[in-house]
Amino acid sequence: MYSELQSKIKLYCELGVFPGASYAFIKNNKIEKYYVGAKQLVPVIEQISPGILYDMASLTKVICTNTVILHLWEQGKVALDTPITTYLPEWHDTYVTLRHLLTHTSSINPFILNRNQLDQQELKAALLSLKPGMDIGRKVTYTDTGTILIGFIIEHFYQKSVQKVFEDNVLSPLGMTRSTFHPNNLKDVAPTEYSQKRGLIQGVVHDPKASVLKEHCGSAGLFSTLDDTTLFAQMMLQQGCAVNGTQILQKATVDALFDDWTLGKFGKRSLGWDLLQANDGHWMLYHTGYTGTWLIIDVVMQEAFVFLSNRVHPRDNRDEYLKRRDELIGLYNKLKTQE
Repeated sequence: MYSELQSKIKLYCELGVFPGASYAFIKNNKIEKYYVGAKQLVPVIEQISPGILYDMASLTKVICTNTVILHLWEQGKVALDTPITTYLPEWHDTYVTLRHLLTHTSSINPFILNRNQLDQQELKAALLSLKPGMDIGRKVTYTDTGTILIGFIIEHFYQKSVQKVFEDNVLSPLGMTRSTFHPNNLKDVAPTEYSQKRGLIQGVVHDPKASVLKEHCGSAGLFSTLDDTTLFAQMMLQQGCAVNGTQILQKATVDALFDDWTLGKFGKRSLGWDLLQANDGHWMLYHTGYTGTWLIIDVVMQEAFVFLSNRVHPRDNRDEYLKRRDELIGLYNKLKTQE
């Protein structure tokens, strides 16, 4: 399946765009999984193998945080245009709504002075003191902050850490048995960046805010395998029904995602997801993760593309990666209409 795209992925791996990758194509219930390159390059080279855990970075947002908040929405426990102070009394501003957070239109300035010197409680307090800007509701500016606040809202409803909510309400029901926020065996984990401050980051989250917020972070922190991520993709393709038969989301909820939910429909953003347009014009769900992951869901064509890599290992060459990533996604979109 997609031999031209496979060749391009192999080439970019050989050129050092990413050390290795685990990826899968789903098409009409047929699944093909592939593994290319190395799990790690330092301190010693280790080849990739099935079952490797990847730092999912912002795919945590759509797999976990978004799934839970959408479940609360379909139950009528949250409303998109109600100020989030209703669900998060610690938040001070009455203009910001859940719609703003989910579509990245809150205009919240995420800058926090001396952020990397703050402990968990100090960082949470700083996040809760941020303010929206003048472009609220009028401009899409992607930021982790909104999803972190959604994580706090989820904790308000469930009265436990957001990571525990994810384990109980997403990972376990889906049968994502290898997925975790606390990998035990480092040999199973693809390392991310090598930094002067943290050394080789392996088995702990790469994202700096998530590394401080720990179990209270909804924007990053999940480690998952290709097999487990494919289970999530299949659930979305089956409009909320997991492979094991568990109904994770209502069909109507998943169907509603394939639309622009920004006010005035100007931003090409769904609820928690980015929107990618297929060549024939229909919408696909799309999201990426900083560490080198992405997920494309096409319910209309019953196809998905799951790509997991540790492209920040051992160094973060972001500009080159983004260029090649967009080429791969463009090629996938092109080939979808030909196969």
